[in-house]
Amino acid sequence: MRHATRLAALLALGLISQAPHLYANSLVFCSEGSPAGFDTAQYTTATDNDAAEPIYNRLVEFERGGTAVQPALATRWEVSDDGLNYTFHLREGVRFHSNKAFTPSRDFNADDVLFTFNRMLDKGHPFRQAYPTEFPYFISMGLDKNIARVEKRDPLTVVFTLNAVDAAFIQNLAMSFASILSAEYAEQLLASGRASDINQQPIGTGPFVFQRYQKDSQIRYKGNKAYWAPEQVKLDNLVFSINVDPSVRIQKLRRSECQVTLHPRPADLPALRADSQLQVLQQPGFNLGYIAYNTRHAPFDRLEVRQALDMAVNKQAIIQAVYQDAGQLAVNAMPPTQWSYDNSLKDAPYNPEKARQLLRQAGVAPGTEVTLWAMPVQRPYNPNAKLMAEMLQADWNKLGLKVRIVSYEWGEYVKRMKNGEHDIALIGWTGDNGDPDNWLGTLYSCAAIGSNNYSQWCDPQYDSLVMQAKRVSDPVQRSALYQQAQQRLKQQVPITPVAHSTVNQPLSVKVSQFKVSPFGRNDFSGVSVD
Repeated sequence: MRHATRLAALLALGLISQAPHLYANSLVFCSEGSPAGFDTAQYTTATDNDAAEPIYNRLVEFERGGTAVQPALATRWEVSDDGLNYTFHLREGVRFHSNKAFTPSRDFNADDVLFTFNRMLDKGHPFRQAYPTEFPYFISMGLDKNIARVEKRDPLTVVFTLNAVDAAFIQNLAMSFASILSAEYAEQLLASGRASDINQQPIGTGPFVFQRYQKDSQIRYKGNKAYWAPEQVKLDNLVFSINVDPSVRIQKLRRSECQVTLHPRPADLPALRADSQLQVLQQPGFNLGYIAYNTRHAPFDRLEVRQALDMAVNKQAIIQAVYQDAGQLAVNAMPPTQWSYDNSLKDAPYNPEKARQLLRQAGVAPGTEVTLWAMPVQRPYNPNAKLMAEMLQADWNKLGLKVRIVSYEWGEYVKRMKNGEHDIALIGWTGDNGDPDNWLGTLYSCAAIGSNNYSQWCDPQYDSLVMQAKRVSDPVQRSALYQQAQQRLKQQVPITPVAHSTVNQPLSVKVSQFKVSPFGRNDFSGVSVD
């Protein structure tokens, strides 16, 4: 009877057709937001990357549920003795997807790798001229400057030449931004004047084929029956049901209208764990929720002002109210499970009276108005940004500031922050590849301004340390440099770290082989529904 109820619910939602065989191998994922698009090189948020993940492959990929890099579209690779040349041997017989407007005439080959990376490297690339866009990850990690060239040795061999050693290069290529696109599809789009369709009508080689997308409603995919790893495609249909409200997601999960969801409110966890039809997978969060001060906006360009706001944040109260049992105090710019983490760092003591004195000394007049931006959606690193913003507003109003809370739709929120429109913003990060540079370079370097550096902070001393750490391969030397960088960042206070959140992922007991990613990805390859 439960199966009949679930089928009726799915039919009512329009998430499956009347054909009964689709029900047996269909999975609905209650996601938390609408992606801005499916061209992964353009985006950095988990919402965007989750939506694109089913469609694409990369040269190398992280193992499901782990941090180890494994072969994907490249079956193997070699690195030259000087660490500057990476030779990738490509997988044979891989087919790109088709859609109504495109059917591939050939298999995946080196030309697709060259198109994918040269579009990001070359500002004069014809496709980039036809469809101008930014590549925030590629730039914030300095790959635009460090990749000297990408060359095709033969149809199944590609060589990357670097200008300098990059100890995280292989891990970087396993990230979503490096998903391989079809050069043939791009040529067709360019010829027809529809280059932007690469973002809205995606073609990849992945385990699921994109069908259609209705903003704020759903994304539909079908299983790729021609996938190069057929054992990983166990679903005929995959549907993302988009629901911003966490209570709606949980209700749908309980009614079997979806089988997997994410970011439950901490208060909902006891009831979810008690439900015999559900399972809750738990993993320590490889994440950080933090406050970013826009150092290009007065008065936050002054260290004393940032110090004052930092010491007036009642972190313990926030963790108790916002994170409840699913949060741990953060004092550093990355999580303690990240190698090279500096355990010696301490927070400035909570001291509102000293904070008021610092503001007076900095000449900040009582009643000065500032904006505090709060995310409109739940994130792994912040389960309730609205409540956190209200608590910060109360804390900082006591200092004499007039704090106005601002919010936008998620895609607009991120876009405007990258443009530096905010004074102070709530944001966070889930690590992407297990390397310290993914935190210290990607989030706080000068190169990351305009992408993931929401503090707009550029400190030459800090930047030099992070750049040096990327150029050596010895982990001990790298750790020493990264720890110096962490100390400098703590002194300069471009951010206030608040909390690391435990990841809880609720799903139906009928779902098998779903793995919680340490990087916050929701990957449905290899997943089945009984």
